[in-house]
Order: sequence, then C-alpha cells, then structure tokens
Amino acid sequence: MTFDEIKSRLISVFGTELIRKEEHSGLQPAIVIAKDHLISVCTFLRDTEQLYFDFLSNLTAVDYEDHFTIVYHLSSLPYQHNLVLKVELEANRSLDELPEIPSIASIWRTADWHEREAFDLMGIYFDGHPDLRRILLPDDWQGYPLRKDYQEAEKYHGINIK
Repeated sequence: MTFDEIKSRLISVFGTELIRKEEHSGLQPAIVIAKDHLISVCTFLRDTEQLYFDFLSNLTAVDYEDHFTIVYHLSSLPYQHNLVLKVELEANRSLDELPEIPSIASIWRTADWHEREAFDLMGIYFDGHPDLRRILLPDDWQGYPLRKDYQEAEKYHGINIK
C-alpha cells in the first residue's frame, strides 16, 4: 500500500482535520497528526486488516527549539509497507512541567523502551506509560541532554565529567 493510499484510508475514517501537514522532503514521506488522535490512529493502523502495522521499529524525539516532534516509524511486516507518523508538541522548556503525549506502549510493546529513552534524553512525558523512568542516565541526573538548551554539568557527585 502506498503512502497516498494509507493517507486516504486515514482521512476516510478520521476526516481531513486529522492531518496537520505532510512532509515529503525526507527519505520517507510523513504525516503529522494532532496528539489528541494519536491513540485512535495508532490502534486503527495496527488493527485494520489491509494496513496491519504490526511493528513500531523506532520512536524518537526531535528538538526544533520552537517545538518538539515525536517521530514514529511503523512497519507492516506481512504487507511490507511503512509509514512515518509525527506529532508536534509545544516546546515547554520547564523542567517541572514537561511536554506531554499519550503513551502507545499498550499498542506496540516496543514503544516501552523507546518512550523511556525519549523521556530520559529529551524530557518528553508519555502519559499512561507503564514504567516511565530514566533508562540511560542515573535517576538523579538533572536535565535532558539532547535538548538544544541543555547546560552540561561540570561535575556529577563530585566527579569531573567535562
């Protein structure tokens, strides 16, 4: 199934307001949707027989300074088609109130660790995640190292790290 056919199926079920924009400049075209539709769209992509996106191969977060983008790379192994789905979030830079998006770990189990990594390194809060905690850095680490505004610490527990 082609990108346009998948997009057409999504529009027929969710309406034209689902798609915020399309991106065709990268290696794979992408559909940007509103975060409010994320769970229902992902469930539809997984459960619809002709689509059957049974594998989340990657989930990552990108900091564009004025917003964050969560990128989902989906694949249908039996049908051999792929889709890049994106959700843009406000760039809330507060360490006390993180940007938030629903977790899709209940839809694709591979999201569990991918979401933890995005939380750990970018400070994206995945609402409903079964075990959202740091995965690469120590629990008491301050900040999110892949954010553009991250200030690298000189010491950690008295040990020089620069």
